[in-house]
Amino acid sequence: MHTPGRSRTLALLLCIPVWGTYAASAQGEDTTLSRFVVNDAFGVGEYLEFSVGYGFVKAGSATMQVREITQERGRPAFLIRTTATSNSFFDSFYPVRDTMLSHLDAIGFFSWRYEKHMREGDYRRDQVVDFHQDKGFAVDGADTVEIPIYAQDVLSALYYVRTQKLEIGQSLKVPNMTDRKNYDLEVRVLGRETIVTPAGEFTCLKVEPLLQAAGIFKHEGRITVWMTDDRLHLPVLMKSKIVVGAVHAELTGYRLGELWEE
Repeated sequence: MHTPGRSRTLALLLCIPVWGTYAASAQGEDTTLSRFVVNDAFGVGEYLEFSVGYGFVKAGSATMQVREITQERGRPAFLIRTTATSNSFFDSFYPVRDTMLSHLDAIGFFSWRYEKHMREGDYRRDQVVDFHQDKGFAVDGADTVEIPIYAQDVLSALYYVRTQKLEIGQSLKVPNMTDRKNYDLEVRVLGRETIVTPAGEFTCLKVEPLLQAAGIFKHEGRITVWMTDDRLHLPVLMKSKIVVGAVHAELTGYRLGELWEE
């Protein structure tokens, strides 16, 4: 039986792609899917590895990987995969093995498909969402939900934002559908800082996604992401305050991918 409490906190620590949890419906649908997004940020083969902790306690590790180019409805798409794994200490009483997959359109940069497979202690959950972008709806299990054009899932939102021009003092909004709801995700660029991680020292932009509803990280908490201040916009550090304290994930190693050209 899956119960909330301290053990559940571990799973929260290991949920790296947190900021796509909320976003908003767009006005005036364009079902031609004609958008073209220039991507100088990432490509197939990119691999990011993080250490995830709570305070001074290391809880486990997480990875983010751009695995390959697939075909979705006749269009090329990036297959993005993340994993979250508890370390040996937590494995002894609450093992975590979570996986998320996103099929991100490689031309217009929106989601075609999202999968979440959670293995946390005795808890099991599998979710698959198919985005029918050209028809304006998504299918999540037995439910059909209307979506705005170019809607993102929780994982594709991060990769879309990485392709965008980020300027201090400005913000951008990203349409997203999560848990059968459409929200408006506003991403603010707060400033520039130097961040030191096990993977190296980076000049970063400090970014804050503004959440508008309760989710994995509660509305009263703040999520902050430090992304490199260059064309890559690599996420190198992520912090969030939750009910029971503060969570952080820092980059421990990375491998860059090759930019894809149509």
